[in-house]
Amino acid sequence: METKSTIPVVTRFPPSPTGFLHIGRARTALFNYLFAKHNGGKLVFRLEDTDKERSKPEYAENIVECLNWLGIAWDNKEVAKQSERSAIYTSYLKKMVDSGKAYVSKETEVKEGGRAEVIRFKNPNIKITFHDLIRGDIQFDTTELGDFVIAKDMNEPLYHLAVVIDDFEMGVTHVIRGEDGISNTPRQILIQEAIGAPRPLYAHVPLILGADRSKLSGRHGAVAVTEYRNKGYLPEAMINYLALLGWNPGTEQEIFSMDELIRDFDITKIQKSGAIFNEEKLRWINKEYLKKRPSSDFEELVKQSLLELHPQLKPDEKMIKKVTPLIMERTEILSDIKKQLEAGDFIYFFTQPSYEASALLWKGQADKTTTATNLNKVISLMEPLDEVSFTQEKIKAAIWDYATEVGRGEVLWPMRMSLSGKERSPDPFVLSELLGKTETLKRLQTAINKLS
Repeated sequence: METKSTIPVVTRFPPSPTGFLHIGRARTALFNYLFAKHNGGKLVFRLEDTDKERSKPEYAENIVECLNWLGIAWDNKEVAKQSERSAIYTSYLKKMVDSGKAYVSKETEVKEGGRAEVIRFKNPNIKITFHDLIRGDIQFDTTELGDFVIAKDMNEPLYHLAVVIDDFEMGVTHVIRGEDGISNTPRQILIQEAIGAPRPLYAHVPLILGADRSKLSGRHGAVAVTEYRNKGYLPEAMINYLALLGWNPGTEQEIFSMDELIRDFDITKIQKSGAIFNEEKLRWINKEYLKKRPSSDFEELVKQSLLELHPQLKPDEKMIKKVTPLIMERTEILSDIKKQLEAGDFIYFFTQPSYEASALLWKGQADKTTTATNLNKVISLMEPLDEVSFTQEKIKAAIWDYATEVGRGEVLWPMRMSLSGKERSPDPFVLSELLGKTETLKRLQTAINKLS
């Protein structure tokens, strides 16, 4: 059973700007955000950019851009950067060296590119037990760590020292991170005790795995969050899916708004085993969010895609309004819209279809004369319907008995081909309603002319 924190909660998200923000990191940021907000606390954001060679401004910009797109807001006004905090780290290092908690080590074996002197932590060689909110009690014997290096010199701290000082200075109460950070914990606890910092509570989240249960990689979908955005995933769908990667609310609910996630998030319900990344599930969730949006939101996307693919086209606005719901039925992510139009799907609603007369023959068996006769009969059955009555239901009612009598394939196949020029398209009754009576009869007559 969940127990809310009785201390003011402060979580943190401290990525290194050495690459674009990926799915795993985004989920870590989300879990920190949800836990903080669920407990009425704060999320602080900083950039751990002490790796001068690999840290790039474009990566930092991408991380900020992705967090903003996802709607994960942090509470510190300025983004803290480790590269701008050197003086703070130096002051701690001096105190640690002066008190004997650390020392300047003369390195006897200097590897290529190494240093003759580094600063090492004086390991007290003790056993450390800490409580993990997900995994329970974990114990380490720190003796095997030896006197580990915490800084290259008095002005260049390494990761373990900098992160402990940053968490202490920023008042972090809970460290929620990936399970690959478990091995870092004993070193960081030793440093906390050496500088007099309180120990935060830890929660190590299981890694995200591919379908084969190996560590998530590019071939599984571990690409930058911006790639998912560019494909046409919605931010609210990404948030919803990421929250369910390794966390289960204990109910059947699958679609959550951010407010609902904040309300329901219970860190004790994060699973211990790895979470399997499944892009099909992500696409399904995205489609659920697309369904909630009005068709008018997508009509402009359809129009722009048409104009981009067919610059000479002047698409009819009324036809776009008619066709957009049909396109959206087959759309899970927004890039599906353009893919369908690139494949030639639905273009026949805006231009005359192109096909050979032989394509009108049912399974290549029917002869041209019979096919032309069937199309003429379809025209005569449709003509009594006025434009208002020209609906798929009434069109079907008018034609169905005749099609059943002479053979549905021999009637409906050439009818579909006449209207779309495609082997695969909506059924001919739907096509007829969308095209309207005048255009439908015109295309059927064109087909008859081809056959003769």
